[in-house]
Amino acid sequence: MLRIAVPNKGSLSGPAAEMLHEAGYQQRRESKELRIVDPTNEVEFFYLRPRDIAIYVASGQLDIGLTGRDLLIDSGADAEEILALGFARSTFRYAGKPGTISGLADLAGKTVATSYEGIVAAHLAEHGIGASVVHLDGAVETAIQLGVAQVIADVVETGTSLRNAGLEVVGEPIMQSEAVVIRRTGADGDDPKVQQFLRRLQGVLVARTYVMMDYDCRVEQLEKAVALTPGLESPTVSPLHNEGWVAVRAMVPAKEAQRIMDDLYDIGARAILTTAIHACRL
Repeated sequence: MLRIAVPNKGSLSGPAAEMLHEAGYQQRRESKELRIVDPTNEVEFFYLRPRDIAIYVASGQLDIGLTGRDLLIDSGADAEEILALGFARSTFRYAGKPGTISGLADLAGKTVATSYEGIVAAHLAEHGIGASVVHLDGAVETAIQLGVAQVIADVVETGTSLRNAGLEVVGEPIMQSEAVVIRRTGADGDDPKVQQFLRRLQGVLVARTYVMMDYDCRVEQLEKAVALTPGLESPTVSPLHNEGWVAVRAMVPAKEAQRIMDDLYDIGARAILTTAIHACRL
């Protein structure tokens, strides 16, 4: 069986389980379950701490895992990203008291508090900055107030927590993170079970990104309509009972669907509708 590590809690857990369910895989019914077997799909899922997943995958005991890009890099484990999943997006940045730090160079000689020591140490070394790194498991915003550090490095979403702590973002982002699928570095990239798993997840990603659009239009307007809805290869066009009319079906980006519907209506298309796509293979 394909052995897959899945986050057991935190912001990664729920969306990961939802995506796997949409991809046709059985998921646990209770949060206390640490392992389940999906015999139909020949997959065994292990529910682990997100921070530990890269280490388990790198050991070779598990084939692949779902975790955060930040956690993968911070672990230093011998594992690599093979597919970005588009959820749990975050930005990792430095922050300090207003007016004390203007850029990356000002971190020299300072102490940086963070829960992601591996990422910060690597970033500082990459830029030749000599600074000390203090590891904290959480609530790093208070490190400056309590005199543990002059700078912090943490995940920043809206920046509200930083402002409430009297801090401001410093310099450019350290990295952009999101949920990813990982495997051991150098593992067989052509493993058919892994490739099938990836195709299923890619199908979910596409299904979330596109909708199916159907509409009727007159033959003389078909070229203009097709230009608006080119589909992936090309749209499906079928003649209608009424002579001079055709029915068109094509996949279109979900975020552009309303604009495309307006444009189709303006050129004379009618009976325009969209439907959700639950799964697909490209």
